[in-house]
This record gives sequence, C-alpha cells and structure tokens, in this order.
Amino acid sequence: MARSGSESLAPWLAERLGVTLQAQRPVAGGDIHTAWCLELAGGGRLFAKINCSEALPLLEAEADGLAALAAAADPLRLTVPQPLALGLVAERAVLVLPWLDLGSGGCSAGGQGAAGWRSLGAALAGLHRRSLEQSCAPGDRADGCFGWPRDNVIGATPQINGWQADWGIFFARCRLAPQLERLARSSGALRRAGELLERLPDWLASHRPEACLVHGDLWSGNIGLCGDGPGTLFDPSVHRGDREVDLAMARLFGGVPESFFSGYEQVWPLPAGHQQRRPLYNLYHLLNHANLFGAGYLQQAQRQIETLLQQRP
Repeated sequence: MARSGSESLAPWLAERLGVTLQAQRPVAGGDIHTAWCLELAGGGRLFAKINCSEALPLLEAEADGLAALAAAADPLRLTVPQPLALGLVAERAVLVLPWLDLGSGGCSAGGQGAAGWRSLGAALAGLHRRSLEQSCAPGDRADGCFGWPRDNVIGATPQINGWQADWGIFFARCRLAPQLERLARSSGALRRAGELLERLPDWLASHRPEACLVHGDLWSGNIGLCGDGPGTLFDPSVHRGDREVDLAMARLFGGVPESFFSGYEQVWPLPAGHQQRRPLYNLYHLLNHANLFGAGYLQQAQRQIETLLQQRP
C-alpha cells in the first residue's frame, strides 16, 4: 500500500462522507503523521493525516481534543476544525479534517495581520474563560480539578492525566515527572531533577489558577489565521490546567506575533508572576522535545533546571 493509501482511501471517503476523491498531494506539516491535501470532484478540498495502524490512538486523542476545544470556543471568533472521518483504511490510521486556508493573514505584527492575531488572542482568552462554566467532553470535570478524563499525547509522547485538586502537584506528578522518567530510561537522569520535583509544589502553592481547558501544545505551528475569517487552533494536547501554559508555550519557539498576546490581555489579563512561571511551564515542552528529538534539547532542559533551582528560594 502506498503511504497515502489512495486506492483504498477513495472508496472509504465515498462511504463515510459521500465525496469523490479526484487527486491528492502531500503537504507540509507532519512530524509524526504524513499530511495530505485531498482534492475532491467539484473543487472542494479536505485535509488528511495518515500513519501506521498503531498510531490510531494518537489520532483519536487529537480528534477528542478538537471536539473539546470546539465545545468551549466561540465559532464566530475561532475556527476549530472538527473531525470528519477517523478510522483504519487498509492497515493505515486516517484522520480527515476540513481544509484550512492558512497563511493569507501572515505572521506579520503589522497591518491586517496584527488585527487578525489580536482577535485570535482575544478568542483564546474567551475559550479559556468559557471552559470554566461547562464540561467540554464526556467525563470532563468543571469543578476546579486539574487533569483530563483520559490520558492523551503530547506529540508522540504519552501524556498522563487523571485528576488532581492541587495544580502544583498535578504539574509535578503528571507533567514533569513522566517526562523526566522517560529521559532517565533513555539518556540517563538529569542532574537535580529530583530536587526540582520535590520543591515544585511549594513554588506554586501561592499561585491559585483556575482549571481552564487548555490547548496544551500551543506553538506557532498549531495556530494561524484563516484567510479573511477567524483564526484557528489545531493539533491539541488538551487538559484542564493553568491557562498560563498556553501563553507560555506560544512564546517558547517564537513565531507568534506580540499582537496575539496583547489581544489576550485585553480580554483576560494574566496574573502577576506569570513571567517567572513561564520557564517552569516550558520545561515540560523542552523535556518532551528532548525525549522526541535528542541531544540539543536535552542540554537545554538541563540548563533550564539549573536556572530554575538557582532562582527559587
């Protein structure tokens, strides 16, 4: 079977969606899955992620996350692509989503791009706030606890969830500890990692965030502007957590204009101390990248641990 599975994909799409696949081409954007533009008879397009059958749980977690975000989003202000079809096609896992016309607004901080990014930041603030008032998925709890009803993934790495009433304990046990344990098995324990985990709940004890639904993997590759319409979020790793984790990661690798953050602040300003918590929250993503991609991120994560321990009492 070809990587795209075109000979099997066409009848599957016809059965599931009643559409006729006319052509398909690979597109950029897939570190874990291959990504495809599906061109339909009549001129429409769809987006597909395809991988081996063992990757179906990753796509299922993505589909669940998209549905949860959509439940809390204002559809007039934020586009969250909803799964159209999901399943196994000739021993390949396939997720089909609407095609998003990304990029025409650009990542520019000026002109119409700035206005679009400001609106997108405001829409994320609205999503965070709205999620406090409702359950966003089966088994979700809108009672102030942190976590999610099922484990999911961050990239291709398992993301442990469950529920905790204390944010510091959740972040230590369910975010940093599993990543550090995974690294220790593959590359050896990072220096002073145990000390960091032991002290972390006390560091966050005076910070009392609300348990918002967060995207969880909000870097510039998972966010964008859609032509003349509202902005969009995709590829989530959702859970209920401190909303600051989304804003922190959006700054980690760059590419998200400052107007996005100003738009967020206009709707729901972040509390005092968020700049100091940002390196701690982003350590999770540095550890995950070290687990996924290796040495350079491993060294960066080690430096981050040392810096955090030097700065904290």
